[in-house]
Amino acid sequence: MSDLYLIYKNLTRKPLRLFLTCFAIFIAFLIFGVVTTFKSALDSGIEMSADNRLVVFNRINFTVSLPESYFQKVATVEGVRDVTHLNWFGGYYQEPAQQLSIMAVEPESYLRIYSEQLVPAEQREAWIRNRQGILVGEKLADMFGWKLGDRVPISSNIFSHKEGGQTWDFVVEGIFSASDEQAETRMAVFHYKYFQETATFGGDNLGWLALTTEDPSLNEQVAKTIDEMFANSPYETDTSTEKAFNKAFIEQLGNIGLIIFGVVFMAFFTILVVVGNTMALAIRERTGEIAVLKTLGFSRQRVFGMVLSESLLVSLLGGAAGLAVAYFVLEAVKATLGQFLPNLVMDRGLVLQAIGYMLLLGLLTGLVPALNALRLNIVTAFNRG
Repeated sequence: MSDLYLIYKNLTRKPLRLFLTCFAIFIAFLIFGVVTTFKSALDSGIEMSADNRLVVFNRINFTVSLPESYFQKVATVEGVRDVTHLNWFGGYYQEPAQQLSIMAVEPESYLRIYSEQLVPAEQREAWIRNRQGILVGEKLADMFGWKLGDRVPISSNIFSHKEGGQTWDFVVEGIFSASDEQAETRMAVFHYKYFQETATFGGDNLGWLALTTEDPSLNEQVAKTIDEMFANSPYETDTSTEKAFNKAFIEQLGNIGLIIFGVVFMAFFTILVVVGNTMALAIRERTGEIAVLKTLGFSRQRVFGMVLSESLLVSLLGGAAGLAVAYFVLEAVKATLGQFLPNLVMDRGLVLQAIGYMLLLGLLTGLVPALNALRLNIVTAFNRG
């Protein structure tokens, strides 16, 4: 009789208990897979930000605009290599539910600042020439089936058009890819001048400025100079690295890291208690059987390994099922949230981390029962019976 067969029989002797134990672990790893992937997707925009890229926004809040004159003034600051400006458009395609990440920009300086966005030379020139043109990321183009030359109507939930309504017509003049496959390409940009000429309001202000410094070591000095330049003015500024800006934007939702840690920790702690208690109870019920195995010649180490293997198998079975369902949940919501979280992908690192937690959970919950089985005295066990 093989050890694997004995382990299988012991696990399945009470199917309901096995199911409930696996289900508890399943829920824990489903939560872990989903929330950790969301956290990674949120953090990817921070991690991929350029080291020498700064963002200048209104000190009150990044949703409050800045005067257009700030663009030229910031460009003269010592240590600034290049500067561009961006305005959030609040766009959507066809239906308000299909929100788009779309901004009005100054084309040439934008492409210099965000050089990781790769645009074929002929498309680049076509977009710069056509004020009504729009530059679209390849993932966004794939999402809606847009191709070069297509005319696409995009509406705004913030601004209105001078000719009536809230819809602008654009021509797809370029489709950009990215130097890093994880970079954001579910977005689009169009000419600030076109926005300025057609919007009923907002065209005389800038949303925020993005700039690059000559060297990352100059970041602090440049930021300080810019903020001092506009200190005590009606539009004071707050200048920070793009990483800090993206992090602050994410934290508008709350302390995501703390929330995720709290959810995962509480789920795992609860499962640890439940599974540990279940395994201890199962071994306690089999005291007599373990004594018989030892009487038949099973070594203490062999019994220890069998009991610990039960715990590991339960943990791996429930954890793998939870992780698999988390993957399909993420794939299902990607169509809705993909444009805001382009890196909503359960990567290999997260899977390996989860497997490590499964093994750790199995060891922690099975170690005490296995040690008890290891130390069990045959005579004492039979006397209990």
